[in-house]
Amino acid sequence: MLRNKSAKSVNLLRCLLVISSVLLLAGLFMPMLTITQFLVISDDFSVISGITELWKAQKYVLFFIIGIFSIVMPLAKIGLLFRLLRADSHPTPVKMKLLNLMHDYGRWAMLDVMVVAMLIVTVKLGAIASIQIHPGLYVFGAAVLLIMLTTQLTVNALRSQTD
Repeated sequence: MLRNKSAKSVNLLRCLLVISSVLLLAGLFMPMLTITQFLVISDDFSVISGITELWKAQKYVLFFIIGIFSIVMPLAKIGLLFRLLRADSHPTPVKMKLLNLMHDYGRWAMLDVMVVAMLIVTVKLGAIASIQIHPGLYVFGAAVLLIMLTTQLTVNALRSQTD
């Protein structure tokens, strides 16, 4: 019975990870916002196009910070969670240490959403530009939150297996 319950929870976690992966990939490429300057110049931005623009503008530090926190870390986290939830995977001290490290990183997962929010507030305060929010921001935010939830549930499930 306990083993069957554990298998069901692992399957649920895998489903949540698949949904998180789809949302993350969609959120990275979907337009998040449109910036309109002087009522005639308009640009749509997604996470991918935004960091591409940072590279083109030679803002390399911001490019790497946003790229790492918005793309690399969430994808690495999903990959590690899939690996930990494999059928033949058993909790080991190394895996638990990695999982706890990922869980601690989760506090920083919303850094990229905060950066977008600060950008919106900054531009909204300016008289020469306006911002329009698009569904990509919500999809990306949902992906980040779902990844955080799945990480927490995975930590709890693996801890219960080791007890």
